[in-house]
Amino acid sequence: MMSLDIAILLLAAAVQSGTPILYATLGEIVTEKVGILNLGVEGMMMVGALAGFIAALYTGQASLAFLVGGLAGALLAALHGLVCIGFQGNQVVSGLALTILGTGLADYLGTPFVGQKVTGFAPVALPLLSAIPGLGPVFFKQDPLVYGSYLIVPLLWLFFRNTKWGLRMRSVGEYPEAAFAAGLPVHLYRWAGVIGGGFLVGLGGAYLSLAYTHLWTSGMSAGRGWIAVALVIFAFWRPERALIGAYLFGGIMAFQLRLQAMGTHIPSSLLLMLPYGLTVLVLVLSSRKGTRAQSPAALGINIEPAE
Repeated sequence: MMSLDIAILLLAAAVQSGTPILYATLGEIVTEKVGILNLGVEGMMMVGALAGFIAALYTGQASLAFLVGGLAGALLAALHGLVCIGFQGNQVVSGLALTILGTGLADYLGTPFVGQKVTGFAPVALPLLSAIPGLGPVFFKQDPLVYGSYLIVPLLWLFFRNTKWGLRMRSVGEYPEAAFAAGLPVHLYRWAGVIGGGFLVGLGGAYLSLAYTHLWTSGMSAGRGWIAVALVIFAFWRPERALIGAYLFGGIMAFQLRLQAMGTHIPSSLLLMLPYGLTVLVLVLSSRKGTRAQSPAALGINIEPAE
């Protein structure tokens, strides 16, 4: 019975640990669906985490702070859009610069807040659902932001498969020349993908400070942004697969923390390597399945304005 309780706790921790990665992965999927590669996810998560934390600290409104974190991520993503869509700059270089800018800015501006705490979000058990044996404590005794992520995945799936706007965004990422010929405002759709994706990434960062830790510390994202970028490939740009991948990585993170708490003799540095070692393994395995054929055809390619 004790081992079952521990397993349930680990699975519940995997869901919580995977939620910020899930938000960030979904955001990057939205961005890449329109053909823009953004490697600045780590920086956007950090800025989102700090903005959400400061907003919660001074307003006491956790929901408002969560939205502020998303807006901060969208604002930073807009810089990437300005470089890549407005000025036709190199998407890889711009994304890397965004990571450096975001992490450095968050660490610098967040220094006075290190160690401070906010109330944020607390777990709320859903009536009836939380009583389901096994699954209830894992999925339905979480905080409201986790429940929100459950909804975003099917909504994005439906959006890209069954709505006019979603199909147009996909066409812009697959065959922008044809989209131009059809009279679609390609650059407008690319801007929507970049800013909308950045908003979701910022929400992932805000989750870290408002629900996962309830405090601010330097380097809070701890590489989760890079994991999210890798998960996009693992998920083959599909939201439903991103859910599985995020919880897989969340489980690895929860497992290594549990081992450290148990006082294992395995060096802590090796335990900390587990999520990132798995990231490399996922990329290797994904590359052997023709991943490039699954990605948007115009991903990373700048599109000149139509004459």
